[in-house]
This record gives sequence, C-alpha cells and structure tokens, in this order.
Amino acid sequence: MQLQMVAMADLVCDPANVRRHDEKNMAAIKQSLQRFGQQKPIVIDGQNVIRAGNGTFEAAKALGWTHIGVVRTELVGADAIAYAIADNRTAELAAWDHDALIRQLGGLDARLAAAAGFTGKDIEKLAEFSLPSCDEPVSPLPESYEIAVTCRDQADQQELYERLTTEGRSCRVLTL
Repeated sequence: MQLQMVAMADLVCDPANVRRHDEKNMAAIKQSLQRFGQQKPIVIDGQNVIRAGNGTFEAAKALGWTHIGVVRTELVGADAIAYAIADNRTAELAAWDHDALIRQLGGLDARLAAAAGFTGKDIEKLAEFSLPSCDEPVSPLPESYEIAVTCRDQADQQELYERLTTEGRSCRVLTL
C-alpha cells in the first residue's frame, strides 16, 4: 500500500459507518490533529469511500483541511464492511494499563495531555482507580458485585452516576 495525499472533497464518508463520534471524541481528534498532524493515513476503497478513519476525516474537515493522507484498500463488499468494523472493534477490545498510563500522563503538561485525549478530570478519575505498584503488598479484593448499564446519552449517564453516588454506591464511569 502506498500513501497518497488526496483532496478531501473527493472522499465520501462510509454511509454504513457503525462508529459514532460525540463532541468530546471529535474535540480530542481535532486536538490531536492540531498538535501532531496526521500520523496515520485513513483507509479508502476504490470508490473513495472511507473504510477506516471517518472520525479523523470529519475532524480534519472541521479544521479546514483540504487534503488528507490515505491508503487504498482492495477490499470490497462484505470484506470491506467487516474490515471497517474490525478496525474499530480491535481498538475497543484493548485495555489500558492504568498505572502506566497515569505515569505517562503525569510526565505531560496539560496541553499535551489534552492533545492525547485526556482532560485533567480524566486523569483525576484514573488516579482514583490506580492500583498499588508491583512492590507494594496487595490486599485481597473485597467481594463485590457489578452491573453495567447502557445510558441514552451523556446527560443520562451523569444523572444516573450522581443519583447512585448520592445513595452511597461506589460507581465507575466507563465510556465505550
């Protein structure tokens, strides 16, 4: 595959894209593009449909970019669709090493942390759930029971979180 610079006006967002980008996510992508530029190409098919990188494309467009780096895939039909899903799903299945992430973010100033997609509040939340270091004794975890709740939107999530914490429940907010 060869990197090409193409006019953004020639590209088409995947009409069947299954990934949605809320305002917070778009802001993070834009900050990353502004600070670091485009460090990986988006993937397009033979008809210039974006198969991977729709969020990057939308953020670049919002920033006024006229050209963007792409690679062309030869995948078509169901293979192209499955690849588009896999591109998002494989990243979603990865887990953060929270302690290493906190250490890495701790070495960045606020602007670089924001360009990496983390606000001060995000970093505070990470620190709340930090585990002891490897050389600290680890006490057995207390027995706990967890439930995952899918919320309608960010406001619904916030309301539920506040209600449950007011009731004395220990809550973690996970955004997938």
